[in-house]
Amino acid sequence: MANAAYPDLIPALPELFLAVIIMALLMFGVFQKGGRAEQDVTSFRYVVFMSVVALLLAVLLATMLAGDKRLLTFSGMFVSDGYAVFCKVLVLMGSAGTLIIAKGFLERQNLARFEYPILVVFATLGMMMMISANDLISLYLGLEMQSLSLYVIAAFQRDDTRSTEAGLKYFVLGALASGMLLYGSSLVYGFTGTTNFDVLGQMFADGKPVGTGMIFGIVFILAGLAFKVSAVPFHMWTPDVYEGAPTPVTAFFAVAPKIAALALFMRVMVGPFGDLLAQWQQIVIFVSLASMILGAFAAVAQRNIKRLMAYSSIGHVGYALIGLAVGTEAGVRAVLIYLAIYLFMNIGTFACILAMRRGGRMVEGINDLAGLGKTHPLLAAALAVFMFSMAGIPPLAGFFGKLYVFLAAIEAELYALAVIGVLTSVVGAFYYLRIIRIMYFDDAEDPLDRPVEREIGVILTVTSLVIVLFFAYPAPVVANAAAAAAALFAG
Repeated sequence: MANAAYPDLIPALPELFLAVIIMALLMFGVFQKGGRAEQDVTSFRYVVFMSVVALLLAVLLATMLAGDKRLLTFSGMFVSDGYAVFCKVLVLMGSAGTLIIAKGFLERQNLARFEYPILVVFATLGMMMMISANDLISLYLGLEMQSLSLYVIAAFQRDDTRSTEAGLKYFVLGALASGMLLYGSSLVYGFTGTTNFDVLGQMFADGKPVGTGMIFGIVFILAGLAFKVSAVPFHMWTPDVYEGAPTPVTAFFAVAPKIAALALFMRVMVGPFGDLLAQWQQIVIFVSLASMILGAFAAVAQRNIKRLMAYSSIGHVGYALIGLAVGTEAGVRAVLIYLAIYLFMNIGTFACILAMRRGGRMVEGINDLAGLGKTHPLLAAALAVFMFSMAGIPPLAGFFGKLYVFLAAIEAELYALAVIGVLTSVVGAFYYLRIIRIMYFDDAEDPLDRPVEREIGVILTVTSLVIVLFFAYPAPVVANAAAAAAALFAG
């Protein structure tokens, strides 16, 4: 039994394991570094392999902790429950998947430095701390641990002006969002005298009157979190950072940090502020509507596939926030199912983007996909699956993700959200289907390189099979999401 001096470390076992691995890999990378290019590449490959293995082992550790019990440690600042385990597994799988598809690109671009996988694992550790945060202070620590690593890898291609500009833009706007989050947290502390989620939840459940200052604090916290999930009107950094950062970094940004930030968003709003639904629901509804509308219409004019994916991700955040706006267990369950499907759709899509090379150089124009159906039939088929799924075409997984979210909105009588969600899906289908038209009906003037790397081929096979066959056996995802949502509300 842990006493006050020695906290119980079992709930934080996956995080402690990753922290030890990070230090070990850092030492390994430093001592392996010999100055010769081939030696650095070999060191990089070892570190990537060990990082992926460590992330998958952390998935095993996290699932071992899964159970009906809610475990608290570090003076109640850290919580491990079914909700945290579900979200951590998604984040760890997302980080591992994006590391696997990044290896070839980084080697070709002379970016094969061992620091990259270590920074990804470090950011993942911050995300896991965010998901398990049970206090505004531990929330901020996890958020900054993630953000500092992301600022560095956004500017990882130091000799490229677009990459350094992306890193600087993300850093400046990220610092602004962190300031807003801190200001909101200080207001909440000032008006309640606590930063602990359980104590805050108890206060509001007891019918404690809510003053204007407290509502201002919640609004500032909402603004800081909306930036982290790139929701409108705090989305302005997303297209430029997605386009400017190296493609594997963009893939990572689109998957793991997005899932972690949405998981944190739900824990904060449903946990301590769950009984104040009437005070924050209208804000989340507005943010959701604005994100869906901007994500649908702004992407139509895009010609760069990474910018298109940036606006697509803003739209997807809007759909996910519908479930949060509902504020019920069914709503949270719908968001968790949506995030699980979103993970596979995005990793698969970015694996396809990383396979777009001509003469050994990356190409990013949507028109560069012309004729892909004839020159690379399997790659084109995989990308078509992901585009149809993102558009919400049945019977692919993306359809079910949107279906659960819209059903939750209809049950809560938020009909406007569901109707506008369906209409923006129709608009979004235009630019997803345009990519398929270009691949199959336009002629290739200069076809893309062959063959596709083995790692990318494996990821494409796995993710496309999950998307296509989800309808046949959705039970594991749906049942685990329902259990995770129940654990969040039980807390």
